[in-house]
Amino acid sequence: MSLAVLGSRALAGMEAPLVNVEVHLANGLPKLTIVGLPDAEVRESKDRVLAALQSSGFEVPARRITVNLAPADLPKESGRFDLPIALGILAASGQIPAKELAHYEFAGELSLTGQLRPARGALAMALAIQREHPGRGFILPHDNADEAALVDGARIYPAQTLLQVCTHLKALDPDQQIAPHQAGKPVAAPVYPDFADVKGQQQVKRALEIAACGLHSILLIGPPGSGKSMLATRFPGLLPPMADDEALEAAAVQSLSTGFSLKNWKQRPFRSPHHTSSGVALVGGGNLPRPGEISLAHGGVLFLDELPEFSRHVLEVLRQPLESGRVTISRAAQQADFPAHFQLIAAMNPCPCGWLGHVSGKCRCSGEAVLRYQSRISGPLLDRIDLQVEVAAISPDTIGAQAPGETSAVIAARVGLAWEAQLVRQGKANARLAAPELEQVCRLDGPGEKLLNSAMRHMHWSARAYHRVLRVARSIADLDGAAHVLAPHVAEAVQCRRGLRDA
Repeated sequence: MSLAVLGSRALAGMEAPLVNVEVHLANGLPKLTIVGLPDAEVRESKDRVLAALQSSGFEVPARRITVNLAPADLPKESGRFDLPIALGILAASGQIPAKELAHYEFAGELSLTGQLRPARGALAMALAIQREHPGRGFILPHDNADEAALVDGARIYPAQTLLQVCTHLKALDPDQQIAPHQAGKPVAAPVYPDFADVKGQQQVKRALEIAACGLHSILLIGPPGSGKSMLATRFPGLLPPMADDEALEAAAVQSLSTGFSLKNWKQRPFRSPHHTSSGVALVGGGNLPRPGEISLAHGGVLFLDELPEFSRHVLEVLRQPLESGRVTISRAAQQADFPAHFQLIAAMNPCPCGWLGHVSGKCRCSGEAVLRYQSRISGPLLDRIDLQVEVAAISPDTIGAQAPGETSAVIAARVGLAWEAQLVRQGKANARLAAPELEQVCRLDGPGEKLLNSAMRHMHWSARAYHRVLRVARSIADLDGAAHVLAPHVAEAVQCRRGLRDA
């Protein structure tokens, strides 16, 4: 046999399309050529593959070797094609049985010694195989096995070396074959920092509880040292537990970037990019698009500290994902679509020096300087942030006398009850209610409607802000166990909305 065909996977956004690795041996001067739109990493695989074959004791055919990665118009990147290329050469030269290749798909980077190194996107590839070919096995590096085994029903075969894979394909005795990976999903509960560590700030804690209940975005405004970052890092502990489907999708996104660690299973992502991050780092991109911070925060929290210090055009990329929950990145070669259902928590100082409104009175910023600083955040972005809350500094006289606050577990229990009520009523979080659904779910009584209309006129809110206040009021009603949104719920929602430019 001078031709072998086996399956592998490329990555295109969240998808992992099938790639047929075709290896053909022909007469001519010894040469290895790879075609099918490979990038630099794939083109360099020929040197890794040839060295790995020799190091593993196999014969490298002294013939012209052509490797075609089909379909030809799909970009191929990374070293995951090393293993299938090496196996294709061995099968085409008759050193391993070609008929066994049809039962598996392969991915993995080879070292020069024949060791298998982990491949990016193993979970996405396992999901695609299970969806398209449920009975097909997936042979991949041992370090990727736990991640890929998160897919229910997937047949995962972890290997340490190229030689081990070849022994598995040639062995007639099951004892000599690679045993299917049996690792299950972790059952330990995620561990987050506790809200009991935060003293005082009851009003801010209440706002964060409301945000956790309905998955609302929130902006914390206060002087340095008032506890904004401390509160934000403890926020994931208030959120409802992740469902299996949600956790799997979040893990698949992380697998596409730096890989997914099993210890993070069902742990809400918490991403906190530095304010020097670029727009591409935040939203994702590249010649072959990869997810950015907002997609890596899918199912969890995106914390932007020192919000006005971010470049304005970087912040503007948040506007569309906050509304749609998805990011579409278009490039000349391909288009990639990533999920981006994240909760935005932002924090900022009220002025350039940070001390505006502090009891010490040490702020010396002019009114023009304060306005210029706060104007770094555009009106359209502020309009999309549901809650805007002031975080007051705690005086030295009271900070030592403050009793420990409620634990995260106590607050999360209330949030959980309200979350269950939302799922029963509408099947999703209040923050994701569409405008037509608000008319059914958030119908106001007379006093509540009068109060909201008055606030809208007084603070010149847009229709979007009006709808967002309605969603927040619905979350407050759910925390109170109320079937209908009443005037007190609207009043608290309005109060939580009074931020930078509504006072």
